[in-house]
Amino acid sequence: MAELVDERVTPQAVGGVEAVIAALSAHFGSRLTTGRALREQHANTVTWLPNEAPDAVVFVESTEEVQRVVRACAAHGVPVVPYGTGTSLEGQINAPRGGISIDLSRMNRVLAVHAEDLDCVVEPGVTRKQLNEHLRDVGLFFPIDPGADASLGGMASTRASGTNAVRYGTMKDNVIALTAVLPNGEVITTARRAKKSSAGYDLTRLFVGAEGTLGVITSLTLRLAGIPEAISAGVCGFPTIRSACDAVIATIQSGIPVARIELLDEVQVKACNLYSKLDLAEQPTLFLEFHGTEASVHEQAERFGELAAEFGGSAFQWATRPEDRAKLWQARHDAYWACLPMRPGAKALATDVCVPLSRLADCVDETKHDIEEMGMIAPIVGHVGDGNFHTVTLVDMNDPQDVAKAKLFIGRMVERALAMGGTATGEHGVGQGKRKYMEAEHGRATLDAMRAIKQALDPLGIMNPDKVLP
Repeated sequence: MAELVDERVTPQAVGGVEAVIAALSAHFGSRLTTGRALREQHANTVTWLPNEAPDAVVFVESTEEVQRVVRACAAHGVPVVPYGTGTSLEGQINAPRGGISIDLSRMNRVLAVHAEDLDCVVEPGVTRKQLNEHLRDVGLFFPIDPGADASLGGMASTRASGTNAVRYGTMKDNVIALTAVLPNGEVITTARRAKKSSAGYDLTRLFVGAEGTLGVITSLTLRLAGIPEAISAGVCGFPTIRSACDAVIATIQSGIPVARIELLDEVQVKACNLYSKLDLAEQPTLFLEFHGTEASVHEQAERFGELAAEFGGSAFQWATRPEDRAKLWQARHDAYWACLPMRPGAKALATDVCVPLSRLADCVDETKHDIEEMGMIAPIVGHVGDGNFHTVTLVDMNDPQDVAKAKLFIGRMVERALAMGGTATGEHGVGQGKRKYMEAEHGRATLDAMRAIKQALDPLGIMNPDKVLP
């Protein structure tokens, strides 16, 4: 079934791309470009994977324009690759078979805010920071915060999460409904604004995480949260990475409702100190944040301090002023960029896995042992409150042995997570980089079910081909 999908995408054989570009040029004018530089900017730019540029880029401004592009591509069997802000980490925006990149960044309007219902409706090009700036005056915020200022359509497509996921969940928990253009150009809305429904298949969650392989998202209804009355944040160092992980496990299992609990190993702390001008002790460190009332925040922090001390944790260092909290979390979000100067000229292979919380310490500890044994620079950082952690492996792409060693390390990391009941990716998505692990994680029968859904919705295989399904 997968072979059928792949074989149907052959636009070059019939001159399909040229026909589509000609058909769209009259409507889009200068908003359609075939310039090489812009095409390469719309392919993979922030990871180690090769840049595979589309044949053209079109900047759309409405659902109707998305329909126009998709229908033209469907008529000629030309691939469609949705594009948000280009921050995905597993090659999701690459165009290995060419085709048309649909840039959704100009669809960036907040369409409605229903403060009384704690939800809003946005176009897919709205970024998370843009939305929260818009919501500030009504006392609400959208809590999902991957490190980049990603587009909300892209965040839904990759089922993103971030530092707040331990308390507020991931994109799958916070997308109530969405509108999408299907591969045949039809528009569907997956649900109403009601907080729950038992009516029919849950198509919303089918599209959340589909990485643009089933259609193009053109609007989203999102769940919002109230801005907490009180917020406190701080850091706590530990003698070993295992003791830090054990403290995390105990904190979550004890029921302390932390909003954020992030792990940085000593290598990542050193990188952040240099890049973000922090002065933390270079040891495994937890960044934490508590949300609630003044009394509840104080109680949460006290209970965490008591637990941390049992695992050798240092005294909790508070960041009470908003500007200090902002500096701390900006340093966490800049962890990827902070790693790069540690090996000038190297590329960063950012990857993630997620395991059941009870196996977190084992998985991180064994991964750390691998890094040391293999002599690599690969800082560890993670949203450890839900068992998700990352490595940023610095690799000389001109050295085949170095590349091979890094790929071996990442493969071992994924296999370890799967053996512990985890997943190959907690939030980066599958894209091109993790496709080869899908069968090991899901099994052949489950993959066949996914392929059947893909075939039913996209029989020509034009939607973001060569992603997700091996």
